[in-house]
Amino acid sequence: MSLDASVASSRTSADISMRSASPAPSVFSVTSSLRAQAYRQEYGRGLNNYSDVYRLPADDEELERLDKQYEMFCKVMGKYPAPLPQIMADDGFEVKAVLDLGCGSGSWIMDVAREFPHCSAVAVDLVPMQSLSMPPNCRSEVDDINLGLEHFYGDFNVVHCHLISSGIRDYQGLINHISHVLRPGGLIDLTEFPFSFTGLDKQTILPPAGSFHPPWTPLFMSYVNRAVKERGGEADACNHLPEWVSNHPAFEDVVPREFWIPCSPWMRGNDSVTNFWNEIGATMRDDIKTFFRSGRPLLLGHGLSAEFIDALERNACAELDEAVTPLYVLIQNVYARRRH
Repeated sequence: MSLDASVASSRTSADISMRSASPAPSVFSVTSSLRAQAYRQEYGRGLNNYSDVYRLPADDEELERLDKQYEMFCKVMGKYPAPLPQIMADDGFEVKAVLDLGCGSGSWIMDVAREFPHCSAVAVDLVPMQSLSMPPNCRSEVDDINLGLEHFYGDFNVVHCHLISSGIRDYQGLINHISHVLRPGGLIDLTEFPFSFTGLDKQTILPPAGSFHPPWTPLFMSYVNRAVKERGGEADACNHLPEWVSNHPAFEDVVPREFWIPCSPWMRGNDSVTNFWNEIGATMRDDIKTFFRSGRPLLLGHGLSAEFIDALERNACAELDEAVTPLYVLIQNVYARRRH
C-alpha cells in the first residue's frame, strides 16, 4: 500500500507500536503523519518516539553527522570485514540477506545493497530511513531491537551493528539473539566505542562526577557516559565485545580489531602516515563537536543545567580546535562466523 509515491518507501508494522511481526510486514511510505508518529521534539532536537533508552537525536543534523562519520570509518576500517563478499556472493542456492541493526542514516546498508544487488537488505532503526535513493532490494523497518529478534531467526547471512550500545539494555543478550538470526556460516559484525577518550598512554580519562576541569573533551564524554548508563544503555559494551563473542558457543573464527583514532589533528610531523591520521583527526574533531550538540538533550535530561553544558561544550570545542591536547578514541570492531 503506497501512501505517497513521492517519498522513499519504508516498511513498518501497521500497529501503533511500529513493531514488525515478521520479516515481511506491510509496505508503507514515509508520510508526514508517519514521521510525526516516529519523532518528538525535545530540547530543540528531533528524537525517536519509541525508546526511553536511546536519547540521541534522529533528525537531519544527526543523520548528516552519521553520513560524514561513515565516510571516515570506511577510510580507517574498510567498509566491511574481509569475509563479507564471499558470504554475500550469489551462489544460486539461496537469496543472501543482510541485516543492519540500528542503521542510522542507512549509508552502510544501502552501500551493501548496491554492491550485492541480488541480496535482500533490511535496515532496522527506531525511526524510518529517509533516503530518496534507497536501492530496490533494501527495506527499512521501524523497531526497538531491545524487544527481541525472534521474528528474524534463521533469516540472515550477515548481521551488522555499528555504534548502537547507548540504546541497548543487554548487549550480551543481543549477541545471543544475533547467533539465532544468522544462518550457518553467517557473519556477525559489531563496532562500538566506550563513551570515553584516552590520552597518549591509551588509558581511559573518566573524571569523577561534578568535575569541571581540563581536559575538557574527555570530561564532556564522561557526563555522556553516565547519562547513557542512567537511561539503561550499555556504554561500556565496547570493552566486552571480544569476550562476549569469543565465549559464545555459536561463533568461531573470531577477529577483534582495535582502531585508535585521534580526536583532533594534534599529531606532529609531515610524513604520509601522520598526514593521514591528522586528516582523520580533523574529521573526528568535527564529528565530536557536532556530537556535543547531539548529546545536549541527553545531558539536559540527566539533570545538568544549560549553563553548565554550554560552558563545558565551549571549553571542549576550543580544546579540539587548538589541536594541542593529545586524545584518542578507541573504536572496537569484532567479527566472527556462525558455526555450521
